[in-house]
Amino acid sequence: MEDIISKIALPVNQHLYLKDPLSSELGSKIIAGSITQIVDLGFEKFTFKKLASHIQTTEASIYRYFESKQKLLYYLINWYWSCISVRIAMETKNISDPSIRLKKCIHILTSMPDPQHEFVMQNEVDLKALIINESTKVFLTKNVDDENKNGVFAEYKKVVAFVSELILEINPYYPYPNMLVSSMIEGSNQQRFFALHLPRLTNEQSGTQTVESFYSDLIFNVIKHD
Repeated sequence: MEDIISKIALPVNQHLYLKDPLSSELGSKIIAGSITQIVDLGFEKFTFKKLASHIQTTEASIYRYFESKQKLLYYLINWYWSCISVRIAMETKNISDPSIRLKKCIHILTSMPDPQHEFVMQNEVDLKALIINESTKVFLTKNVDDENKNGVFAEYKKVVAFVSELILEINPYYPYPNMLVSSMIEGSNQQRFFALHLPRLTNEQSGTQTVESFYSDLIFNVIKHD
């Protein structure tokens, strides 16, 4: 399964890069190295100069692929949501019961990827850490409307729409499916951030599935028929 998954071409918005980084060995090193460095350093301290030193190339070479580190961050987060979209499609396609499909989606969206016990997409584990720490930096910007018009958030919206449709299969009268799904995604990431840095703001504990259990209970209780 892992070999098949590694060969899947994930769609990434072409607006985000100057040259497709997955078209060359150097581009692939830029992607892998940037994920590692952003997770280790944080986006604020991450620079193309540091990345160039890390992967033994030049800043100029990196700028041939991405015009700025902000575009690179958009690319990585876009890639993550393409990855999640593929995982959800693969893990739910042969399940007829919408409740079981919804539970699968909740697991994928709220848990930490576990390559020891389930298949995960390439770089998904590190990308999840990046999403937890840095994803708000692509929303809370002055140019978010322009990036939205360019389709940067299309894969994220696709995931939200898919899960929202499952909710409506279970309860066609539930009025807030998109709000519920997006709140679950953003909230679960925030709870994991709190667990690492502000533990008194959460009940999440290391080595448990508290976040997944909380959102599973919340969603199924909220959408149940009266």
